[in-house]
Amino acid sequence: MSASNITSLHPASFLLMGIPGLEHLHIWISIPFCSGYTLAALGNCTLLFIIWTDPALHEPMYLFLAMLSAIDLVLCSSTLPKMLAIFWFGDHEINFHACLTQMFFLHSFSIMESAVLLAMAFDRFVAICQPLRYATVLTRPLIARIGMAAITRAVTLMTPLPFLLQRFPYCQSRVIAHCYCEHMAVVKLACGNTRFNSIYGIVVALFIVGLDLLFVALSYALILRAVLRLASQEARYKAFGTCASHVGAILAFYTPVVISSVMHRVARHAAPHVHILAANFYMLFPPMVNPIIYGVKTKQIRERVLGIFQRKKI
Repeated sequence: MSASNITSLHPASFLLMGIPGLEHLHIWISIPFCSGYTLAALGNCTLLFIIWTDPALHEPMYLFLAMLSAIDLVLCSSTLPKMLAIFWFGDHEINFHACLTQMFFLHSFSIMESAVLLAMAFDRFVAICQPLRYATVLTRPLIARIGMAAITRAVTLMTPLPFLLQRFPYCQSRVIAHCYCEHMAVVKLACGNTRFNSIYGIVVALFIVGLDLLFVALSYALILRAVLRLASQEARYKAFGTCASHVGAILAFYTPVVISSVMHRVARHAAPHVHILAANFYMLFPPMVNPIIYGVKTKQIRERVLGIFQRKKI
């Protein structure tokens, strides 16, 4: 099929509704979202700046944390600016290709974040279960390869989606009942047999969440076994303390996913804005709380942040 024919099948743009049923509250809803986005941007930029400028933090744990912060910045920045434009200026229109690009970044960086959380679980496993081999196992070349593997997996799995959606005609409404271009929200507008798209999206989601969570759980089962074998209670508390931030990050990322999934099945007949608010919460919550979790729980990060503010006061 020629490029001109393909172009004629899809609209030049889509219209993002925002939060259906709550249009009159968009200005008020924008306040917590804008505050959360500002907090996420400042927090993650601060973490990246501290890790980048302090050679003492160029260790595996902090390099993985830098990856997580960079992913969180892209993840929230791929959706929140457009969302706020809808809330503040009524700018509902989004170009067709911009919509597919946003969808690609949204889903691919979510997959990358899951991979980095798994890598951080591996980091804690080696640090606690094999401390003498930590420096020789988690070398910088290995960390770089892990980062490249996370990117490659996400891009490989998500690249087909825009091309699959481009081949459909969009003969129905061009209004997307959402704040951003989520895969299934776009699929619902397509005409023709979209079963493969639906199955592909579900399989990828189950594969990523299921496989990554399985290995995270396995890592922590081995960590728990190793910690319980430690002789002193103080050593156990110290070992558990090194995992607290990572456990918090895992809960921040996966809990909204589980809540949203459960709501789609249990509260299937709930108002659309309930599901959309839950999806928006999932997009903003991890980038917003991860810097707080690591800033509060990690002594080295906390000391660097306090040092910055103390220098400003002087």
